[in-house]
Amino acid sequence: MSDFVKKSTEELLGTLREKREALRVFRFGGAGSRTRNVREGRNLRREIAQILTEVNARAASERQEKLALKPKNA
Repeated sequence: MSDFVKKSTEELLGTLREKREALRVFRFGGAGSRTRNVREGRNLRREIAQILTEVNARAASERQEKLALKPKNA
């Protein structure tokens, strides 16, 4: 998870696209085969969730900063 904190948002979104594609290939690539590493799919889903968590946390932080800087009209 700490790796994702260090990356920029653009890098995170690129990594997210790669992980989602890898998960898609994992799910549909070996449709007929029974011998595959299910841990790989679990790890991909976990990494996707971690990336989305970091992206959403950054977006929420930006929204809070904008609200804090916005003057209140009384």
